[in-house]
Amino acid sequence: MHARFLLIWFFTLTALCPVVLASGKSDKKAAITLHMETESTDNPKMIFNHDFEGQNRFFRRMPEISGRDIASFKPFVSDSGADSGAVFKLKPNGARRLSTVTSANQGRWFVTMVNGRILDGVVIDKQITDGIVVIWKGLTAADIATLDETLPRIGEEGPKDKRSVE
Repeated sequence: MHARFLLIWFFTLTALCPVVLASGKSDKKAAITLHMETESTDNPKMIFNHDFEGQNRFFRRMPEISGRDIASFKPFVSDSGADSGAVFKLKPNGARRLSTVTSANQGRWFVTMVNGRILDGVVIDKQITDGIVVIWKGLTAADIATLDETLPRIGEEGPKDKRSVE
C-alpha cells in the first residue's frame, strides 16, 4: 500500500513540475489575428460585432489568419503620426489561405486584432495574392517592441522565437 502511494505521489509531482516551474515566466506574445466579416444570422457564439463607418458589422471569432502565419514584419509611422502601422509578410501557407479567402469575399470587411484590440478594418476590393497584409494604424510602441522580440523584420534572416507569436 505504501509503495502504491509513493508511486502515485511521484507521478503526480512529475506531471505538475513543468506547470509549477513555468508559472513564473513572463509570457510576451503578440497575438495578431485577421477576421472576416460574416452574416448576423450566423451562430451567435461564433461571431462578434463591431461598428465601422456607422454600421454594426459582424465578424467570425475564428481568425482567417493568425500570428503563426506571419513570417516577418516592418513597422511604420501611421498617417496621423500618433501611432504606428506595420506591413506583415505571410508564410506560404498563410499567403495561399489569404488569397483564397479574399477571392471569395470581395466587398466584405476584414478586421485586424492585436492582443484582443480591433485596430483596423478594410473592405476587400480584390484578391490578395502577394501574401502581404498591412495594418495601417493603431499599433503602440509596446506592440512594436513585442513584435520585435518575436518576429524578424522584413529582409532579416531566420525566425526569432516561434513559440511567442499566436
